[in-house]
Amino acid sequence: MSTLIHLPVFGLALTLSAYLLSLWLYQRTGRPGLLSPVLVTVVIVAGVLQLTGLPYAEYLEQVTVLTLLLGPATVALALPLLRNGRALASSAPAVLATLVVGGALSVALTVAVLTGFGVGDNLLRAALPRSVTSPVGLSIAVLLGASVPLAVVLTLISGVLGAVVGPALLTLVRVRDERARGFAIGLTSHGIGTSRVLAESTVSGGWSSAAMVMNALVMTTVLPIVAALVTG
Repeated sequence: MSTLIHLPVFGLALTLSAYLLSLWLYQRTGRPGLLSPVLVTVVIVAGVLQLTGLPYAEYLEQVTVLTLLLGPATVALALPLLRNGRALASSAPAVLATLVVGGALSVALTVAVLTGFGVGDNLLRAALPRSVTSPVGLSIAVLLGASVPLAVVLTLISGVLGAVVGPALLTLVRVRDERARGFAIGLTSHGIGTSRVLAESTVSGGWSSAAMVMNALVMTTVLPIVAALVTG
């Protein structure tokens, strides 16, 4: 077993196998938010690393190819904007207002709550990108000098909570418009939430994807400024 876990392909095989298993489980159980493939994969991989004693740094080296693919994945995020560009342009005032208000509230609440609990600057910096899609959020975490593993965990928690609670909350407050539902989820719950609303309709999924991309673009500029102001 010791020889196996230190093979260069062990981490890659583990991650891909865990994701395929998680995706199968997610689809077979009706796509519940708590069983998001990303979240389940993280739990499985973390459990295996803990049981085998494989250092996290060595695991990262084994999945270098996946890390490199984050670049193309980030570029591919522009596709939702191209596909929904005309619809977004026709609703530009509402889209921009939602983007500004939603982004400002997300950052303000994060800073206010964590500051109120007296957390350290390291945790605060890791929490700032929690509503940004993972490929961009990880880059922002590195830029802020935050703990990348912690930023990943907080991003997953934010996405899962949004995927589980978001649609029900929107229904409770009688938000029926598919565009509004999708945009709200994508703005706050990035890819995990987007996969959830995509099960509702392709319209919601498209608007959620667009909101996720636009929020990522804005936060790339805004969060370093916020971090400099609140953490010194």
